[in-house]
Amino acid sequence: MSRSSAETGASGAVSGWAGRKLASVSVLPVLVGLLVAVVLYSVAIGRYDLSVRDVAYILIDNVHPLVTPYWDPVQEVVVEQVRLPRIMAAVIVGFGLSISGAALQGLFRNPLVDPGIIGVTSGAGFGGTLAILIGLQSYLLLGMAFLFGIASIFLVKLLSTVRGRTSMLTLVLAGVVISAFFSAAISVAKLLADPFQKLPAITYWLMGSIASSSYWDVLLIAVAVVPSAIAIHLLRYQINIMSLGEEKARALGTKVVLVQWIILLASALISAGVVATSGIIGWVGLVIPHVARALVGADHQRLLPVSGVIGAIYLLMVDNLARTVSTAEIPLGIITALIGVPVFAVILRRLHAHGGWSGD
Repeated sequence: MSRSSAETGASGAVSGWAGRKLASVSVLPVLVGLLVAVVLYSVAIGRYDLSVRDVAYILIDNVHPLVTPYWDPVQEVVVEQVRLPRIMAAVIVGFGLSISGAALQGLFRNPLVDPGIIGVTSGAGFGGTLAILIGLQSYLLLGMAFLFGIASIFLVKLLSTVRGRTSMLTLVLAGVVISAFFSAAISVAKLLADPFQKLPAITYWLMGSIASSSYWDVLLIAVAVVPSAIAIHLLRYQINIMSLGEEKARALGTKVVLVQWIILLASALISAGVVATSGIIGWVGLVIPHVARALVGADHQRLLPVSGVIGAIYLLMVDNLARTVSTAEIPLGIITALIGVPVFAVILRRLHAHGGWSGD
């Protein structure tokens, strides 16, 4: 090969790399703009039709009051008290589940990991089920679900730690064991529940829904999700290093155990908070990080925020389907499973065709 052709090939490779990097950097602003558009559209649609213009003016009036509001007071109630809280809840839940899923997949170096694999989802589900069974409601139910979710991660960590060392494979297996135990406990609770009142309430709650979300529920979800997501994002470079393997991470000076604990606890807080307020919403943290990775690559500096925004858009669109596709409200967990299963099957085929996780 001549020198000129070699230089041409090298310059082409550099320009191609620069183009891909620029494209990956520009993805996040585009997604944020899309999220804003989807939020406005979501507030407008429903059984009480509104235009996007009406929604925008109603929301702007809260910040800069208009001289003569032209809308009906009922429209303002629909926008601000009925639709906006559940839309905010959908955005925060999708954002949190997707970020925790991306972080856990990097930590475990496994594309099949999601927040449910560490046992928190089943633990929190059992806590809420037990609360309904014994007649607890409102914030006592939320507290029970949250406490059992957090307790499950400590059980998983206890089972997987031997002589102060925690194997990632053992931690996954411990998570499977704890999940199976709490799933069986949920089945027992269903068996004991009143089939006319408590059993339908337990079944519907477990399928996941944000239909009755209030601003207080949004605040509770945000308290669980936002600080945890910030903690995960601050560890984005450490997650990149952990993706290389524990031995290499230790050789590079990473405090492996501390990073593991922070990410696991942050993911547990997100999952427990979501399940406590919204029930079990699966497949979001498993599928969305793969979509984000296809757009921006495996660098968690870009992957984490892109995963969060895509997850927020995705769950918001799923919630739009849940409340508009039929006269009855469809639980979110059903739709996310119906969409997530075939999408994940395609992802698995793609991973296998490209040589597995390392080739992703």
